[in-house]
Amino acid sequence: MSFLTRRSFVRASGAAALAPAAFSCAARTGTDSNDRIRVALIGAGGRGRADLTAFLTNPEADCAVVCDVDDRQIAAGCDLVEKTRGKRPDAEKDFRRVLDRKDVDACLIGTPDHWHALQTILACQAGKDVYVEKPLATTIGEGRAMVEAARRYRRVVQMGTQWRNMTHCQEAIEFVHSGKLGQIRQVRAWAYMDSVGGIGRPPDRDPPPGVDYDMWLGPAPKRPFNPNRFHSNFRWFWDYAGGLTTDWGVHLLNVALWGMGHEPPGTICSVGRKYLSDDNTETPDAQVVVYEFPAYQLIWDAQMRAGLGPNGRPHGVTFSGTEAALTVDNRGWEVVPEPSKPDLSIKRNTNSKELNADPTRAHVRDFLECVRTRRDPLMSMEPSHLATTVAHLGNIALRTQSRLSWNSRTESIQDNQAASSFLRREYRAHWALPSSNG
Repeated sequence: MSFLTRRSFVRASGAAALAPAAFSCAARTGTDSNDRIRVALIGAGGRGRADLTAFLTNPEADCAVVCDVDDRQIAAGCDLVEKTRGKRPDAEKDFRRVLDRKDVDACLIGTPDHWHALQTILACQAGKDVYVEKPLATTIGEGRAMVEAARRYRRVVQMGTQWRNMTHCQEAIEFVHSGKLGQIRQVRAWAYMDSVGGIGRPPDRDPPPGVDYDMWLGPAPKRPFNPNRFHSNFRWFWDYAGGLTTDWGVHLLNVALWGMGHEPPGTICSVGRKYLSDDNTETPDAQVVVYEFPAYQLIWDAQMRAGLGPNGRPHGVTFSGTEAALTVDNRGWEVVPEPSKPDLSIKRNTNSKELNADPTRAHVRDFLECVRTRRDPLMSMEPSHLATTVAHLGNIALRTQSRLSWNSRTESIQDNQAASSFLRREYRAHWALPSSNG
């Protein structure tokens, strides 16, 4: 991966030089004199528009511009803003022109994963706060560069995993931390998704009208256009993402790590492949990863085209202790005692009012408060980077068919050159990840 400053990046990419921004938090609070927070949506697909909907439920949030490489996505995003705010935002196809605008305080980045690092770091350099969808990045090296950029430019950056702002998740983790489960030796996180997979083998073809496909690829390798690699299905190709392990895994591994104190793993191994999916996707449709920590093991279990996970739950996290086990998912949480502990009562929390609400709204509300106050969001950068790192290590172990030894201090894999090559990636010509020092 090559590095260069934001100014030289713009020059290399053929864009006009961007004006320097004021990075002092004291001088810039992220809002204008009317206390409005002006957002730019970069990536107006389904997830980006869902996030934008959550932003627009807050009266102080406006959307100044919608940016996407697909004219249809731009139109859908602009329609959403016009319907909600009564005024149509500007439209752009090149995110770099968005960063040059002085009427944008924060960027909502809903682009495919392979764009997250580049756009987030450039937004930080331009003096914008950032709400970026999960996973944080497509490599561990990119994630670390994002953490450093947010710190250097003193930007509020939040990863879009809303579990941290679910009240019942907070209660469940508080119970885990209470010690009432006893000694926890194993944590299991899983996602069984029967709604994804089996998408066939369509032939390569020309991009749809109105799509800037070269910009969609950006730093990723040059490939012929294929509808299965485009829009939401990009998740199942290594060029752009990491399958279920970086998609749903970042949500659930984050909860597991939160409960266990945010320590990094020591060793990692994984098995998995495509067992059922007869299509042109690349990531596995079934995968198990085992992470070894100093005092416990963490198991990640993922399947596509199946919806019945442990105890009939499609997804969740279970903390298994010597006294009891606690399971949490998006429906609530419960504690079940060991059979030998009859004095422990079963505890459940299934607050239907909260669980039927959109948790993204609480997550966005936290971000907007942080833009105003300059405090760190609940889903701050270091735990975001750790959760994404743990997911990537599972995929690296799978792709190299090796047991990894992880050095968290240096963020390196010991004595495994093949695995170490996945810690960073080469960018396509004319694109480079800017250095946080520039």
